[in-house]
Amino acid sequence: MGILAGFARTDITPLLGIGISGYYVPRAAKGVLDSLEANALALGCGDNILVFISVDNCGLAPTCVYDRYRKRVAAAVGTSPDSVFLSATHTHTSPAWGEEDPASAAYTDWLEMRIADTAVMAAADMKPARMGYGTAYAPHVAFVRRFRMRDGSIRTNPGINNPQIAAPVGTVDERVHVLRFERTGGADIVLVHFGNHPDVVGGEFLSADWPGFLRRRVEKALDHTKCIFFNGAQGDVNHVNVSPTNGDMNDLTPDFDDVVRGYGHARHIGNVVAGAVLQIFDKVCWTETDRLAGKILRVEVPSNLPTAEELERARVYAALHREGKDSEIPFRGMELTTVVAEAERMLRLEHGPASFCMPLSAAVIGEVALIGLPGEPFTGIGQALKKAPGWKMVLPCCITNGYEGYFPMKDAYDEGGYEARSSVYAAGVAEKLIEEGLLLLDGMR
Repeated sequence: MGILAGFARTDITPLLGIGISGYYVPRAAKGVLDSLEANALALGCGDNILVFISVDNCGLAPTCVYDRYRKRVAAAVGTSPDSVFLSATHTHTSPAWGEEDPASAAYTDWLEMRIADTAVMAAADMKPARMGYGTAYAPHVAFVRRFRMRDGSIRTNPGINNPQIAAPVGTVDERVHVLRFERTGGADIVLVHFGNHPDVVGGEFLSADWPGFLRRRVEKALDHTKCIFFNGAQGDVNHVNVSPTNGDMNDLTPDFDDVVRGYGHARHIGNVVAGAVLQIFDKVCWTETDRLAGKILRVEVPSNLPTAEELERARVYAALHREGKDSEIPFRGMELTTVVAEAERMLRLEHGPASFCMPLSAAVIGEVALIGLPGEPFTGIGQALKKAPGWKMVLPCCITNGYEGYFPMKDAYDEGGYEARSSVYAAGVAEKLIEEGLLLLDGMR
């Protein structure tokens, strides 16, 4: 029977002045470096339609807004909400969310319609296709961002050439996974999957960060080809090489949080990942694809509740930060960001809940599966899910059908660092997601 594949893209760049997401420092958009986009891939097989949507945003919104968006898309294209796979790329130069901000609230409503339009156009573009899959590598652009210091502590983003760094904690997955849809009577569509934080640009100008460069570079290099990107497990990796050599620091300058950033370096990452796509594009493994399926599983996870003593300190730090008195908090750089994020987490959970229910999303294309996690998983989660038996390829995608913060590995809670200290989930969340994710995938074979 085979499949049909369609693609569409819309511009979702907001008006200037809107708040920018991604830091614990207020920012408002002063300009546009490059357009933000919503990209959609629609696949059809018989009566089944799957829609994959990738949006240039840090996290879109809480899960309830994702649910609203998915229902709108499903109704618009004639499929079920479980068959809508909605992801954010996680660019940190995109609109913030918040009902208390009229501009953000208006953007949330407008984006709902825009995403639905993109899905409708992708479905209308569906043409007969065959799918191929392949893997290449993007070296030296993603790095562990958690480090053990010489005093035994763990720090996230400790700074360039910090003499107190003893060793990195964690591993990097440099694999770039590619799905190629070769269509009859239409442009090829390339789905690219790679895990790394798009927090390279910084500042107060809107940008899709390196995923935008990736898409543009692939489409410029490959005639008659469209590119859509899904971010992988990136919760504990980013672009910062703490021991740079030669030209590693080109186009990078220090920023407020011990992180070096630069628009030119975002271009570099996009080029390197695009290079991996070019390595495998003509050598994908073509596979028979006559089955599409989507499913969402709800998983219950305990909360990372604060103690009474922790709450007392959290109130002090949060109040100082909100009053613009960060200088009175005895930390600087990324350590300051860590204690502020930790304080906000504690205040959020002051009255519970005792647990959270989060969605795990699976989308099956023949012998390939995408599994969506509603937050920022550590690379250990992605590596474990990629090993799910019975599949040619498994693509774990972050910030899919929900955005609920970090999912650190259990060891990280004992070690410390920004991700575990700010996570609203108790230790064991990563291992729970791996267990449930493998069961979900096994049930869909």
